[in-house]
Amino acid sequence: GVTDLDIRAQTRAVLDNIAALLAAVGGGLDDLVSVTAYLVGMNDFGGYNEVYAEYFDESGPARTTVAVHQLPHPHLLIEISAVAHLPQDKEQQR
Repeated sequence: GVTDLDIRAQTRAVLDNIAALLAAVGGGLDDLVSVTAYLVGMNDFGGYNEVYAEYFDESGPARTTVAVHQLPHPHLLIEISAVAHLPQDKEQQR
């Protein structure tokens, strides 16, 4: 078989996973303050950036994007590390 590695699909999946994790603790993507994306190939930046813009506008979290040699699995094109701040009032709503 052939594996089609799609940066747009992988970016969307990662951001959806982050959103689900935040939702589980009463937060959302709007609580992110910092995002660091690791791309195996900077040629994928355009597709990644396109999807990122579906989730965040210019007022979104601080963002850093870096190229890495490889990720833990050969089919991974992107990994994202994110930091969120949940205000106390959100934590009390849980």
